[in-house]
Amino acid sequence: MKTKILKNLLNSPETLVMPDAYDPISAKLIENAGFKAVQCSGYSFSIAAGYNNEIDVTLDENLEWTRRIVESVDVPVMADAEDGYGGPEVVMETVKKFLQTGVGGLNLEDQIPSRKNGISVVDADLMTEKIRVAKETAEIEAKPDFIINGRTDALRSTEDRYEGLEIAIDRANEYIEAGADLTFITYVATLDEVKQIKKEVKGPVTIAAGQPYNINEFTINDLKTYNVERVSLPTLLIFTSLYGINLALEHLKKDSLSEMFEEELVYPADGLNKIL
Repeated sequence: MKTKILKNLLNSPETLVMPDAYDPISAKLIENAGFKAVQCSGYSFSIAAGYNNEIDVTLDENLEWTRRIVESVDVPVMADAEDGYGGPEVVMETVKKFLQTGVGGLNLEDQIPSRKNGISVVDADLMTEKIRVAKETAEIEAKPDFIINGRTDALRSTEDRYEGLEIAIDRANEYIEAGADLTFITYVATLDEVKQIKKEVKGPVTIAAGQPYNINEFTINDLKTYNVERVSLPTLLIFTSLYGINLALEHLKKDSLSEMFEEELVYPADGLNKIL
């Protein structure tokens, strides 16, 4: 059962590194590269769909794209349930629908969906209630091992970074107490922040790596050294894919098809077997 597999991976001494898939083929590549689990991202979905904003991705679209990813791989998949698509009264149905896709867990965030610049978060009590409902729903649906990853965007919700980190850590502990299996503090930028989070959060944590604000600050191995339970790699694959497409288009504009072949941008020596 995928829920149990994902739970065991998160409870093991080894850091679980989860690249972000945006469609079935990217999920297959993640699995074939040897990664033990796949992450979904509403933001990556929105980019792949050509939308202007993550908020444009509907729940039905999210569910369908997540389901296709789940069906394409044998490893567990974690969904991005955004903010639950509503209050606690809606979260129950949202979780039920994601359970039906076959995912092993989901992210539930406290960020308020908006098309405006800036980040704001819901009241902590409201978020803890959403987490309780999500956890209870999984148990009612006979999925007690279903993973709830309580995400907080509080670090970026204030201009004072030190204050924001303290708020985020407090929220992380509240979310764990409410039933979250682990927490995800977003926008962590330095190893000092990682160290503080690992010291003060009373449960497993997720840290995102490879982002513009931290890609030169720490590596995946650094996070493993600090015993971070889960490393998220959001948007990396879709942006590298888009870069590859743009590179190929530049070759086409220059009519340099032979160079594309030599660089194995197209028709690799072993065909699809080399890729898949």
